[in-house]
Amino acid sequence: MRGFNYKKSVQALNLIALKSGGIVNKMKAIKLIWLADRLHLRKYGRTITGDVYFALPHGPIPSTTKDILTQNSFTLSEDEFTYIDEYLTILGKYEYQSCKEPYYKVFSQTDIASIEDIFKFYGKYDQYELRDISHRFPEWKRWEQKIGQTNSRFLMDYRDFFKDPPINSSIFKEDPEDLALIESLFFRTENSISDATEK
Repeated sequence: MRGFNYKKSVQALNLIALKSGGIVNKMKAIKLIWLADRLHLRKYGRTITGDVYFALPHGPIPSTTKDILTQNSFTLSEDEFTYIDEYLTILGKYEYQSCKEPYYKVFSQTDIASIEDIFKFYGKYDQYELRDISHRFPEWKRWEQKIGQTNSRFLMDYRDFFKDPPINSSIFKEDPEDLALIESLFFRTENSISDATEK
C-alpha cells in the first residue's frame, strides 16, 4: 500500500471516539477502522489510512494505527506523538478518549462518509462482537488455521478485501462489475508504483 497517513489515522480514531460519546474501547475502534478502510477500498480504490493489515487472533489489525493506541515509541516519531497527544488521550490498556474536535480537512468527503456508514452499521457492537464478526471475513479466514500455531501474525492480502464476506452484510454489496473494475485499477496502480520504485 502507498504510504500510511498518520494524520488520517489519528483523526479517524478521534472521530470514532467522538461518535462513541468521547471514550471508546481500543479494539472496537481498530475494528471499525478496518471496516471503514475495507469499504473505502472497495468503493474508491484506496483505503482511508494507507495502513498495512495483519491477521491476529482477535481479527484484522491496522499495524501502525494499533501502534498509535499502544504508543509504540519504536515505530512513531516525535512529530507523530505530538500530533497524537493533541487529539487523543490514552486512558490505559483498553480505552482512549477524544480530547479535541476532529480536524476534518485531512479527509476527503468519501473518507468521512465511509467512516460514518460503518459506524451506523457496526457501531452498535462491542469489541468482542466485532472480533467475532471479523473472523468471518475472507482476509482473516485465510489465516484461521495458522494463527496461534506458527507466527503471531500474518500479512493480509488486499485482494481478500475485495471478496464479499459470507455473512448478510448489505454494506459490502457493491455491483460486481464496478468492484472488479476498481480492484483491477487498484492493483494496476500498485504494480506501477512498485515498478517505478524498483527502478
